[in-house]
Amino acid sequence: MTKPRIPTLAPRVTPLQTQRTQVMAADSWRTSTMSSAARGYGHKWRVEREKYLRLHPLCVMCKAQDVVTEATVVDHRVPHRGDQRLFWDRSNWQSLCSTHHSSDKQREEAALST
Repeated sequence: MTKPRIPTLAPRVTPLQTQRTQVMAADSWRTSTMSSAARGYGHKWRVEREKYLRLHPLCVMCKAQDVVTEATVVDHRVPHRGDQRLFWDRSNWQSLCSTHHSSDKQREEAALST
């Protein structure tokens, strides 16, 4: 015995067609066709990042707010914009949680570039 089919309703709302906007400036070093490894984020970076996070396991921005959160990102305090000397300068590194790196830090950098 077959079950009766339940009729489906036609959608009443047309899907919104959105287009991603480019947040980075057209001349940003990140818009090049270079891979992330070619920009310095290869094996050597992953090893150094892990070492740094073991030594500095807490998000510095959360810590400043008296909140304890595990850091998952090694951020460059001063954007290196492809400058390898600044990229590897450990005094320019800070540990951040992904929330702070993806929101607050990006807002700070965007404000500096305008």
